[in-house]
Amino acid sequence: QVQLVESGGGLVQAGGSLRLSCAASGRTFGSYAMGWFRQAPGKEREFVAAISRSGGITGYSDSVKGRFTISRDNAKNTVTLQMNSLEPEDTAIYYCAARDTGNSESYYSASGRYRYWGQGTQVTVPS
Repeated sequence: QVQLVESGGGLVQAGGSLRLSCAASGRTFGSYAMGWFRQAPGKEREFVAAISRSGGITGYSDSVKGRFTISRDNAKNTVTLQMNSLEPEDTAIYYCAARDTGNSESYYSASGRYRYWGQGTQVTVPS
């Protein structure tokens, strides 16, 4: 069982930056692939970024590539999403997700591949 708690959301002007963090419980964080997803009002949840269990492989949606950076610290059981050059279209609730991958060094962009989810943190970028 893994519990995930997101933090760092808020209101930021267009062009600004935010840093989201996800703290995970449990002693096997290093075996989990992690992902960030977001859901805007009236829209389906969408993939944002993901990272393999060691942090060696990352993936991004086209909409955030070059602006967002995902990273992790396995010693601190945390995964971070650094968001730069924020746009009004980035307004959404951001969710952290985890999947036990054992020894596989992979990341996953499909929400259905993740078993554990946080409660989400709101990011608002006014237009």
